[in-house]
Amino acid sequence: MAAPPLPRVLGQTLRSRRGGTPSRKPPDQGSRRTNGSGQSSWGAPRIPGELQKLGIDVAERTVSRLLPKRRSPPSQTWRTFLTNHVRDLVSIDFFAVPTACLRVLFVFVVLAHDRRRVLHFNVTEHPTAAWTAQRLVDAFPDDSAPSYLLRDRDSVYGHVFRQRLKGMGVGEVLTTPQSPWQNPFAERLIGSIRRECLNHVLVLGEQHLRRILTRYLAYYHQARTHLALDKDAPDLRPIELPVTGKIVQLPEVGGLHHRYVRRAA
Repeated sequence: MAAPPLPRVLGQTLRSRRGGTPSRKPPDQGSRRTNGSGQSSWGAPRIPGELQKLGIDVAERTVSRLLPKRRSPPSQTWRTFLTNHVRDLVSIDFFAVPTACLRVLFVFVVLAHDRRRVLHFNVTEHPTAAWTAQRLVDAFPDDSAPSYLLRDRDSVYGHVFRQRLKGMGVGEVLTTPQSPWQNPFAERLIGSIRRECLNHVLVLGEQHLRRILTRYLAYYHQARTHLALDKDAPDLRPIELPVTGKIVQLPEVGGLHHRYVRRAA
C-alpha cells in the first residue's frame, strides 16, 4: 500500500524554513477533503518524526503551532459502542398492544444484535420486575447469557430484575432518559412488528397475540430480508438459482406476507 502524502502542515513548515510565511488563506473544500481523508489523525508528535526521516529538524512546538485546532469527542460515539459489541450485546424492550376487549397487553422482546434474531418474547397484562427477570432466565439457559444487555430506564426493571442480571454476570447498558434512538435495533424491530403485522389484525387476547407473533417471527427469521444483514434473513436464507425450478409463492402470517421460493416443475 502506498504511503499517504504528507499533510498540509508539512508544506507550511518547509516554506517557513525557506524564509517564506505560511499562508493563512483557508483551503478550498477539495483540499479539506484530501487532507482529512488520510491524515486527519496526525498530531504534533507524528509530523516531526516524519520530517526527521526526511532530514529536516523541526521542533514539535513549531508543528503544534501550525496545526489547525480541532475538537475531538471525549470518548467513542454511541454508534461505535454498538458496532464494537454487536456480538456480545442484546436489547430488551416492552411495547403495548390494545385488544378488542379494551385491554392493554405488554409484549416483552429480547433481541440479539449480531443476526437481529428475536431470542425470546412473551406477553402479559401486568409486567413486574420478577416476571421480567424470569423471562431473561428463559431466554438464556445454561450459562448462555450475553456480556451486555441494553435497556431503557423503565421502572419495571426494578431491584429484583437488576439482582438477577447481576447473578447471571450480565452488564447493564442504560440509555439516557427519553432517548429511544439509543436502543435502535429493538425500536426498529417493534416498528416492523407494528407496520407489518399488528396494524393489520384485531387482537382478541393473550393467546391470540402469542399465536400472531409466533407466526410473524417465524416469517421474520426465515424469510424476511434485512438490509443490515446484506439482504439476508436472520436464519441464513439460501439463494435459489433459476435452474432449481419455477417461482412459487407461499403465504405467511395468515396471508399478510408471502415467501417466494423455487420448486422443481
